[in-house]
Amino acid sequence: QVDLVESGGGLVQPGGSLRLSCKASGSSFSINAMGWYRQAPGKQRELVAAFAPGGSTNYADSVKGRFTISKDNAKNTVYLQMNGLKPEDTAVYYCNKYPYPPNNENYWGPGTQVTVSS
Repeated sequence: QVDLVESGGGLVQPGGSLRLSCKASGSSFSINAMGWYRQAPGKQRELVAAFAPGGSTNYADSVKGRFTISKDNAKNTVYLQMNGLKPEDTAVYYCNKYPYPPNNENYWGPGTQVTVSS
């Protein structure tokens, strides 16, 4: 059973914004070591943003200055605020452990689709 539920995706025009949410449940996940990943059609899944153990944040170069990761410990939820969206941000967005996400697809949630198009 995967205890991750991503939400908040949708269709947005270039330059628009979306806020993704990832609710983690169960003892397998610490939101203090969680990341957002994305997979575009025909491409490998890649890291977008993450909370690293120790409290630092990491961002892919392609999203620096546009995306912000945040969390609510009381709600065990991680967020991804995405501003200035570009067509190349189109992908399915997932959350999972960081820096060692699972290789087994059974341990990934359904993700949430983000489509940036005019």
